[in-house]
Amino acid sequence: MRYHLIIPAAGSGRRFAASTPKQYAPLSGSTVIEHALASFEADSECADITVAISADDAHWPAVGMRHPHIRTVNGGEQRAHSVRNALRVLASHVSAADWVFVHDAARPCFAREDLARLKQSLGEHPIGGLLAVPLADTLKRGTGESAEVEATLDRDGLWRAATPQVFRFGVLLPALEAALEANRLPTDESQAVEWAGHRPCLVAGRADNIKVTTPDDLDVVIGHTVGPFQRLRD
Repeated sequence: MRYHLIIPAAGSGRRFAASTPKQYAPLSGSTVIEHALASFEADSECADITVAISADDAHWPAVGMRHPHIRTVNGGEQRAHSVRNALRVLASHVSAADWVFVHDAARPCFAREDLARLKQSLGEHPIGGLLAVPLADTLKRGTGESAEVEATLDRDGLWRAATPQVFRFGVLLPALEAALEANRLPTDESQAVEWAGHRPCLVAGRADNIKVTTPDDLDVVIGHTVGPFQRLRD
């Protein structure tokens, strides 16, 4: 399953509340984004890697020097704009049937076994799909500033979306273009594909494929260093 990888990394990470964007936070001798890249850089089926960064990104040059094979493009105001910009760059040398993986820059615990599972599940799929985790916790809907419980929700059939999200180039780019033209901002690639009338496949992945959003998340990731990061190297 030969594929092209896109990493949207133009966000400032306001909720991370630090001077350094979360994707560049130090982690186990490198940075969060470099751990997010590790499984793909080690995969011979990854044809190329494109990272979308902000125009004033002062942190990428140091990372880029260690990964000179990675292409960069200008990111956009929102994630969807960044992914769309990267897809437009790919358009000159990919076909509609080619696979595109989109992975969060701040999701450093992605394991090779999940990469293998995605390939096995989606290799012949006409559209694509995404890594996700079936919800196990009891869900509550809160109301008001005091966050009182309004209802307990049925979790049956609910999944927590993760990345990578994997789609045919000829499906993903038109879906994002159509959404943005209609002034609709999808929160992930799958939502844009869903709006285009498709039904992406859900692929069950590991629950420890954590996305760093707050400093507490980074603490959790650091606590997992011996486990997930060792798997990336094994």
